[in-house]
Amino acid sequence: GCAMNRILFEPDEFLADGTVLLTDTRAEHLRQVLRADPGQIVATGTLNGLAGVSRVLSIGPDGVRLSPSHDVALPEPWLDLLLAVPRPKVLKRLWPQLAALGVGRVVLLNAAKVEKCYFSSRWIEPESYRPLLIEGLMQAGLTRLPEVMVAPRFKPFVEDDLERLFPETVRLLAHPGAPTGLPPCDSVRRMRPLLAVGPEGGWTDYETQHLLSHGFHLFSLGERVLRSDTACIALIAVLEWCKRRIQNVERPTSNH
Repeated sequence: GCAMNRILFEPDEFLADGTVLLTDTRAEHLRQVLRADPGQIVATGTLNGLAGVSRVLSIGPDGVRLSPSHDVALPEPWLDLLLAVPRPKVLKRLWPQLAALGVGRVVLLNAAKVEKCYFSSRWIEPESYRPLLIEGLMQAGLTRLPEVMVAPRFKPFVEDDLERLFPETVRLLAHPGAPTGLPPCDSVRRMRPLLAVGPEGGWTDYETQHLLSHGFHLFSLGERVLRSDTACIALIAVLEWCKRRIQNVERPTSNH
């Protein structure tokens, strides 16, 4: 099971009296892992809504009843991902991690080296990936569910949809090659990054040129060819560091 550092409720799980009754793996987690007793306070949140805590009211054969008090707005997602559809088992592994890392929107894009069969994988179906995204949110203590879009045609997406969906972004094209140094940290802080990660075989020259001509900048960690999930996590980590480093440098420090 996943680490539930914040137990999330669907908005429609709130009963008329404001309580929530859990009977699934979340109830199991409260019983087995947290060893919750009536009166105990646990970290909770509403999916796509506020966070806070809940008091355990009762634990019985019918489930665990909680009284939520949610009044904290958590940080919004801070980057978006253009992801050439990876192999199904890699995508399955990636879903919870993308949610945990604060990705807001994921566009699953076709590319020359994406196998056609990947588009019929169950891991691009909402009923399969949604629970994995929620698992990642609970792990990271977040509430905002990433939005997922599927774009089966590369060229029309880049030419027609990109600007409409992501108008104010710093666009970064992940591509193995000579390390590019850090992306422009000041723009990563001012504008939300859109990171394009290619298929495991890489973007073709045509795809790379097409993305570069639509405002993307190359962003490379070096020559090593990484698996899609490793590449996403490594690149997002660098972007997050970049974003925070500038903020820390500019924050005045006290002399004590």
